[in-house]
Amino acid sequence: MTSRDSGQRPGQHMSAEVAQQPDMLAGLVDRRGDIAEVARSIAARPPRFALLAARGSSDHAALYAKYLIEVLLGLPTGLVSPSTSTLYGAKPDLRDVLLISVSQSGGSPDLLEVTEAARRQGALTVSVSNTPSSPLHSAAELAVDIGAGPENAVAATKTYTSTLLALYLLIDAVRGGEGAHVASIGEQAQRALDSTEDAVARAVDRYRFVERVITTGRGYSYASAAESALKLAETSYLAARAYSGADLLHGPVAAIDEDTAVLAVTSAGKGGAAMHDVLDAVTGRGADVLAVGSAAGKVPAAVRIEVPETTEEVAPILEILPIQRLALGLALARGGDPDRPRGLQKVTRTR
Repeated sequence: MTSRDSGQRPGQHMSAEVAQQPDMLAGLVDRRGDIAEVARSIAARPPRFALLAARGSSDHAALYAKYLIEVLLGLPTGLVSPSTSTLYGAKPDLRDVLLISVSQSGGSPDLLEVTEAARRQGALTVSVSNTPSSPLHSAAELAVDIGAGPENAVAATKTYTSTLLALYLLIDAVRGGEGAHVASIGEQAQRALDSTEDAVARAVDRYRFVERVITTGRGYSYASAAESALKLAETSYLAARAYSGADLLHGPVAAIDEDTAVLAVTSAGKGGAAMHDVLDAVTGRGADVLAVGSAAGKVPAAVRIEVPETTEEVAPILEILPIQRLALGLALARGGDPDRPRGLQKVTRTR
């Protein structure tokens, strides 16, 4: 049964869940104490380095956390390849290592197996999930509930931003912070949605017929670029590919021409500043640039979607919001239903 057959409007779940995010983020900040308790347990057992395990949108949240841990905590951090455990049976020495497993459902068999194996090998394991009753929460020694509530659209929106904020609150608390930079994140998120509505509509109108998109960002915003490509691919079926701005200049820029749309995530800070050379290069090759972020007004672009400025380390929570709306709008404009992308299910189980 399609959404039209059931009387449900295409995209109504995704639209509602995007709109729920300001209140949801504010509520998570109010529950910071629960996350700080987990952080105290981590701080009491200082790790040699950290590892992150995730898939899909959660993998992009883990990429964000990688930057947070390396920059804010000064710890070497890597992204786990689950197949090293699930397919090859590797048993690395993980004593004094922090493993954070990130999964919205907490039900992916590979992440569960990685977490169980890491705990046996001596790691301090932490699950970050939207499902407190999940096997992943039970398998990990410590657990963080992101508290996003039920998400009905296949495309992750509120669970993604809630995961970002939960990871920030966790890592900030490990370093002794009290979440000062996100104290008003709910209000900022509401402004980010309200103030970008017209610009998002212009972007939908301009890019509704595009077929090839490159997304790019640097630093913390690289995670936003990766999540943007996934959202555009799964909702609008676009050929979307994400690159770090630095990697884009190391070869892929040669494939960019006037038929390429480039979504550049550029927020105030060192990462956004490093994007200037990247955008000079792609505009020089004729690409049509859509700039999104608090520094979007300072770069060459055909369309700019500016969001409120915040400290660079929490910018990804805000800059992804209008991009979610863009993915929703493009999917509807192209005749699709982003609540039910073809061939996809809400929970993907891999090993």
